[in-house]
Amino acid sequence: MTRDDALRQLGHIARERAFGGHVGSDRLIQVGLDALIAEVESPSLAMLAGLLRSEECEAPALFDQVLEELGLLFHPPADPRAAKWAMAQWIACQIADGTLDPATGTHLIWADIAYDLGYPEELQSLVSCALNLDEWEESWGGCVEELKGEAIEAAKQFLSRRPAAEAGS
Repeated sequence: MTRDDALRQLGHIARERAFGGHVGSDRLIQVGLDALIAEVESPSLAMLAGLLRSEECEAPALFDQVLEELGLLFHPPADPRAAKWAMAQWIACQIADGTLDPATGTHLIWADIAYDLGYPEELQSLVSCALNLDEWEESWGGCVEELKGEAIEAAKQFLSRRPAAEAGS
């Protein structure tokens, strides 16, 4: 893992936690260890990476401290709608760059975001991809990889139409 990979991983987990995802202390410690091995420098990183099982309760606070020291601390917008749009942007970025399976990502957008936003037009193609991927059967004659490719294209189109500043990221 390179230093850039480790920083991306730290930023990813920062967003995952900020958007309400549960990240266990063991994973926070492992990410800290990965970053330390990748020569990321932060005063608190060695403390995070060196936590023992009996000290796992300290991991979330130390992880946040590491993020603060590295300038990676992320706070979603305070407005709930803006936060949902920021989450959609983040998920779409992961679909587009290949770090999140398109079926999983479009399902998250459909189930966790589009409903709360009243199924806006901007998310319609991603929701359609989620439904197609969710209901896909071999008898359809097409390949599931084609549907995943369509989902990746839909994510890229969404990102091209929705500036990052507008999405809150």
